[in-house]
Amino acid sequence: MASLRIQFSQLGFLQKLHFSRTQLNLSIRKQKTACSLRNGPRKPMWRSRVLSTEAIQAVQSLKLAKSPEKMEEVLKIKLSRLLKADVLDTLTELQRQNEVHLALQVFNFVRNEEWYVPDLSVFNSMIMMLGKNKLIGMAEQLFVDMTKEGLQLDSRTYTEFIGAYFRVDLVEKAMEMYELMKKSGFLPDKLTMSILIRSLQKAQEKELVARVKKECADYIDYPEKFLKEIESTNSKRRSLDLI
Repeated sequence: MASLRIQFSQLGFLQKLHFSRTQLNLSIRKQKTACSLRNGPRKPMWRSRVLSTEAIQAVQSLKLAKSPEKMEEVLKIKLSRLLKADVLDTLTELQRQNEVHLALQVFNFVRNEEWYVPDLSVFNSMIMMLGKNKLIGMAEQLFVDMTKEGLQLDSRTYTEFIGAYFRVDLVEKAMEMYELMKKSGFLPDKLTMSILIRSLQKAQEKELVARVKKECADYIDYPEKFLKEIESTNSKRRSLDLI
């Protein structure tokens, strides 16, 4: 893990996680709402369970909190009374609605609770949301926090960072992350390779596209079929863009 810290430090993972509602609004204002880095169909409203009445009310109260004082009140009074599962469901729903400022507030609240145990899936979901909104500095800071809290990265972490870097046109960093993923012992899956190929094609990086396509044979079952599916999907998207 120590070597990973050094490698990520070289990638520039040293920015502090400072934010304000104004800064976030300026960054998000021009973004189209999408489900995730994958731009696939919208996920179900709740991931694994129906949101409780208490969690629904917490989401509504947070969205109605228009001042720092009111926000603090909602966090201390309403959110602190919820069960752990309801607090996490509240965070998940704010992420689904792309309420970045509120999700960050709840995320920081969760990390200060007595019952908090570092959870890689929670961090990965936050990275996905920040990457989707091109808040790459904040996403990078989460890596620093993850290592400080003793979490081990998984293939999803690397994939989310690859997608996040492509969203801000940092092709070189995305490729560095891809290489680091392989060196760390994680095999790129279909999602990772799809993001790489489509993003590199969009960036008109022909040599890198050819290289990644060639490497599909090392990581993907039936690579020829996989590549045909990607090209078919790209053709359909181009046709829709022309309509």
